[in-house]
Amino acid sequence: MHGLFDSHAHLDAAEFDGDRDDVIARARSAGVAEMLVPAVSASGWRALHTLCEAQPGLYPAYGLHPCHLAGHADHDLAALADWLRGHPAVAVGECGLDFHEPGLDHERQLHFLRGQFEIAHGFDLPLVLHARRAFEQVIVELRRFGKPLRGVVHSFSGSAEQARELRRLGFSVGIGGPVTHERAQRLRKLVAELPIESLLLETDAPDQPDAAHRGQRNEPAHLVEVLACVAGLRGSPPEVIADATAANARRLFLGRG
Repeated sequence: MHGLFDSHAHLDAAEFDGDRDDVIARARSAGVAEMLVPAVSASGWRALHTLCEAQPGLYPAYGLHPCHLAGHADHDLAALADWLRGHPAVAVGECGLDFHEPGLDHERQLHFLRGQFEIAHGFDLPLVLHARRAFEQVIVELRRFGKPLRGVVHSFSGSAEQARELRRLGFSVGIGGPVTHERAQRLRKLVAELPIESLLLETDAPDQPDAAHRGQRNEPAHLVEVLACVAGLRGSPPEVIADATAANARRLFLGRG
């Protein structure tokens, strides 16, 4: 297998500080040729830029994650726009809404999400969206924005109707380790039936490991487990799913595919 695209891997995370080069080498050996690395806060943008500059096939996205709300300053939206002017990216994110984590102010989350909608629209960049227990709220915000946007809702676990509406709004869905767990019956049925054009593959490394690596640190090399599961659910050869989802990611993030 070759040419896989991991559409969501936090390779800049501290969990990889001890063996990051080995992790990337294992990914390449497994056929994961390209990886999108999304930021979570302004404090990490510079290190993420340095990492992606040093490693061919790693692409940066810069944004402000809702779970890191306590670390965001009001001026970070203006700082993000300034940063993007000097540091080209393939997307804005990771950004979004998280209604699962306790203590995260909903209005402040909306403030940063709406600001990043404006930045993505202004720079003509796709969005990498987080929507934990907030798929419907994210859809409402996308409709309310009213201007063209595109991107991916990563780690999707919503309904078929929500996936179809996201597709209509210009958004793919990211599928990762959760689909490999047999208890995820609704997600597995959804992945089997969605148009292949809607799907991106991801790991969300170091989080959300697949069933074969339960309890372990996740890494991009494990994308092959997600691929095997999706291919089985859809009754398609793995190479067909690999080629199609990589083309989807390249088209969205790189303008080619």
